[in-house]
Amino acid sequence: MTVFKLLLLPGDGIGPEITAEAAKVIAFLGEAGVAKFETQTGLVGGAAYDVHGVAISESDMELAQECDAVLLAAVGGPKWDGVPYDLRPEAGLLRLRKDLGLFANLRPAICYPALAEASSLKRELVDGLDIMIVRELTGGVYFGEPKEIIDLGNGQKRGVDTQVYDTYEIERIGRVAFDLARKRNNKVTSSEKANVMKSGLLWREVITALHKREYPDVQLEHMLADALGMQLVRWPKQFDVIVTDNLFGDMLSDVASMLTGSLGMLPSASLGAADANGKRKAMYEPAHGSAPDIAGKGIANPIAMIGSLGMALRYSFDLPKAADAVEAAIAAVLAQGLRTPDIKGSAAATVSTGQMGDAIVKELAEILK
Repeated sequence: MTVFKLLLLPGDGIGPEITAEAAKVIAFLGEAGVAKFETQTGLVGGAAYDVHGVAISESDMELAQECDAVLLAAVGGPKWDGVPYDLRPEAGLLRLRKDLGLFANLRPAICYPALAEASSLKRELVDGLDIMIVRELTGGVYFGEPKEIIDLGNGQKRGVDTQVYDTYEIERIGRVAFDLARKRNNKVTSSEKANVMKSGLLWREVITALHKREYPDVQLEHMLADALGMQLVRWPKQFDVIVTDNLFGDMLSDVASMLTGSLGMLPSASLGAADANGKRKAMYEPAHGSAPDIAGKGIANPIAMIGSLGMALRYSFDLPKAADAVEAAIAAVLAQGLRTPDIKGSAAATVSTGQMGDAIVKELAEILK
């Protein structure tokens, strides 16, 4: 049996709690003979800063480079608000993305029928929703240079962030989106601000040329990012695959997450380029933050974390049946009416983080037996 190496990075806030639930699923899959997993646990974010004085240590970066996939929970919290900018918890996350070359962020927004009432939109707008947002992750304004605060004198300062994209960066994320669309409903919506940003104009030109040259069979539409944000809450089921840059992808995927009922429902995959053997560096993480206000209370929703593990089964370990089983187990538990507080809706009672994880493992056992 193939042995898969998986690095767990629980991070901060609710991170350790939801990682523990994903670990239950990993352990069960091993016991069930689905695959053999070799896991190691490292530190990232504020937890790493407290021990090592940096947001991720060199030794844990080496582990990340050597493993088949990284499963990261969450980083950050008010405890570290005063640390130097380059050492802030989020710096660990950014370094992992950059050093591993994880340029493609896949964020599915799926509304399970049982949670349609928990969405902020009417049931008919979100019931059956299935969108994939493909966000470029290693370029754009988050990494562009110069990035600085300049003292202009006389009490005035200037903050500078640089939005920059090269043709190859746009082409490679575009290919990911078009390839995914071919396996789904064959439609891609590319989003930028070509009306006011030169980088957006280049983005539109490159995506258009790529589509004409390599993917003429896929339906392509362009939509300005602000208009797309409006359309996500007006008529979200018009979208299939959305491809966009780092900044707009960050914002639009958070908007899409609330259509599903809770940010706690949204997993993600961050993928690198395939090597000669077809393998990719990859990191999987829930789209939500560390939620320090509820940390330690046992009420965090572990579904996005477990869903992220499911994406690892699909994209890194080539175990599509196991990935389907994890998704089916989540759907079954929700159909039974089990709810954590963030997705309570009109439910009479809620379950704890651990109870939700246990229920998903129980359903998984039924599905795989």
